[in-house]
Amino acid sequence: MLYPSITPLEQLQMVKDYLRLNNQFTGKTVEELRSAAAEAASQLPVLEGAVIEEITAAPFTGEWVRAEGVRNQLFAGKQTGSEAKVQLYFHGGGFISGSCATYRDLAARLSAASGAAVLTVGYRLAPEHPYPAANEDCLTAYRWLLKQGMPAGNIMLCGDSVGATLALMTLLTLRDHGDPLPAGACLLSPHADLVHLDGDSYDSCAELDPTGSREVNQRLLQAYIGDSVTSDYPALLSPLRMDLQDLPPMLIQAGQHEVLRSDAERLAEQAMAAGNSVELEIWENMWCAFQLLAAILPEAKLAIEHIGSFIKKTLQLNAPQGHLDCI
Repeated sequence: MLYPSITPLEQLQMVKDYLRLNNQFTGKTVEELRSAAAEAASQLPVLEGAVIEEITAAPFTGEWVRAEGVRNQLFAGKQTGSEAKVQLYFHGGGFISGSCATYRDLAARLSAASGAAVLTVGYRLAPEHPYPAANEDCLTAYRWLLKQGMPAGNIMLCGDSVGATLALMTLLTLRDHGDPLPAGACLLSPHADLVHLDGDSYDSCAELDPTGSREVNQRLLQAYIGDSVTSDYPALLSPLRMDLQDLPPMLIQAGQHEVLRSDAERLAEQAMAAGNSVELEIWENMWCAFQLLAAILPEAKLAIEHIGSFIKKTLQLNAPQGHLDCI
């Protein structure tokens, strides 16, 4: 999508107009929303040279993705996981859509930027599988990595939109249950409070955000909680209102024009106040999970480079790893 006769800002506006047109939730069924998300993802090529292998021997659905030249070690049933460095990625899609397949390009680019393989988790989707199904699947994936002999300090949790929320909720659950915590987390446009939706940017960015709104997020919450929760929502759905102490280093990225910007800002502020190491990046003129468009968007490419640098620093990735044997 290159238009040499127009300015970068004009081209950016064209991208936003396209996204706004293709992110209309009103009147659409869950099946239609899933099909639209899959179709949009299919328009972007997967990074050339990426290696993609479906996971076959785990209690959850997932895919290994690594960029060309990225080498790692993880062997099923053997205590060699200590040599591996892995990004555990939870995709976005509002709990109702998204899949490992629709995130292959982003996963491959994250692998290329960081030098670490990516394990994407195809958690169960709502409304067929309401809360806490997605949370349980994310926890299962993390604990499964530990069972392969991988130290927690070799794992980076990553996710975008509700996937970032799932990563944050996974951290809080692990902490509260006394499980070993991962080395860090990369949270892209997190919903820091799925219940109250009271960030200032829900109003100030209502006309600027091409992909999200308070009304859409209310629908997504209802789809995930189903009929089992009517008034007293589980505390985990509002991380901003939980104790945020004793969490690993976090990188938080958000777009200047997204309705979730305040969630990212408040999360960073409160996590730092609780004594955690947090890096916050607000990307000018961007929207929720803009990193998905790295194939055509320079800002997304640069944001992924920043993520890669954070992961390298946090996981101490300075040299190529060994061969990746996917499980």
